Amino acid sequence: MSQKSSRVLILDGMWNKTLAAVRSFGERGFHVTVAEKTRFATALFSRYATKRLVYPSPVTMPEAFMQWLLAELKSGDYDLLLPTELSTQLLIARDKDKIEPLVGFPFASVALTESVNDKAWFMRFAKEHGYPTPKTICTDNLSPVAGVETNVREIADCLGRISTDFTFPLVIKPRESSGSRGIQYVFDEKDLVTEYMRVHEKYPYPIIQEYIPSPEVGSGGYGVGALFNYNHEPKASFVYKRLREYPVSGGPSTLRQSVKYDELRDIAIGILKDLKWVGPAMVEFKVDPRDGSPRLLEINPRLWGSLRLAILSGVDFPYLLYKLAVDGDLEEVVDYKMGVKCRWLIPGDILHLLFAKKNVKNLLDFIRPSDGDDILSLKDPMPIIGRLSSLFPFLYDKEMRRLLFR
Repeated sequence: MSQKSSRVLILDGMWNKTLAAVRSFGERGFHVTVAEKTRFATALFSRYATKRLVYPSPVTMPEAFMQWLLAELKSGDYDLLLPTELSTQLLIARDKDKIEPLVGFPFASVALTESVNDKAWFMRFAKEHGYPTPKTICTDNLSPVAGVETNVREIADCLGRISTDFTFPLVIKPRESSGSRGIQYVFDEKDLVTEYMRVHEKYPYPIIQEYIPSPEVGSGGYGVGALFNYNHEPKASFVYKRLREYPVSGGPSTLRQSVKYDELRDIAIGILKDLKWVGPAMVEFKVDPRDGSPRLLEINPRLWGSLRLAILSGVDFPYLLYKLAVDGDLEEVVDYKMGVKCRWLIPGDILHLLFAKKNVKNLLDFIRPSDGDDILSLKDPMPIIGRLSSLFPFLYDKEMRRLLFR
């Protein structure tokens, strides 16, 4: 099969990571079909999109979406199907028996992906297998009878007893969410039950963790991106440091840098091996500045937001996924350029600057050039128009508001 005849179908065209994949394949001469539930989507404006499609919403019309997808796959002769959002990935994986005869789909099973995405399940798994994690309360087992809803008094009693083993502040996290959605910081014991119940009402039985401080406000931890083959063997890995985030208190990175950190890489590869992983994943860490020890936070069982940085540094995860889908395996990729920086300027890094501490250092750091941007590109300038145009559905689409500002 010649590379120029290769065809990929990339879904979830709204997101920066999707644009990174589109550009990766387009620069290699692939036929790239990009699709989203709206035409107001970043990646649909890329010059590398050979074909642009709009599909029924996977969230609100899952059956119609799957009908559309199967029809497109049967008519399109694609080599790789690439969803970039977890909800889309899981929906497709539930019909894997229908999808795999039509196209390559190198992702983990539904059961394993859902388990890993559950922070309570994952924290228990990590602790049982000896990996370093923050102190964690998994509140789904607070009820004395499994499956019985606990009342406020029971929760207050349980949290009051447990919290004596912790030092405030604490962090309350939804069991299933991305970015900073639903995260609540608690600075005093008297506020713990109130803040817990506020999160619990929207995200049932969140976890509670000790707070791991950052060396500098607005900078985050580390991420280890990885790709595993069908035999659960690591075939690519990449480590980066989150230099700036928005929200400043903790959220998606707005500036990151490729780094070498073998200890984190080994932990990430180790736990993914123990999970018998397949496909892409990103393992998040914080390094505790109080003692220099790493803490394993979570695994994102999908492609991650700062994918462009890995590609710029020399680990082209979308193309490696294609090779895995078409060839069944690939040579291991572990070497990459160190010190490469990539930012998400509009609107992420601008928002960081507006809400971070106002001083000369932050301003000078902001105006220093990076090696690339998630969206801005002289070779492919139109996606920023797509990103800005995505604000229009915000005026009338409740689901789009949730996606854009989660």
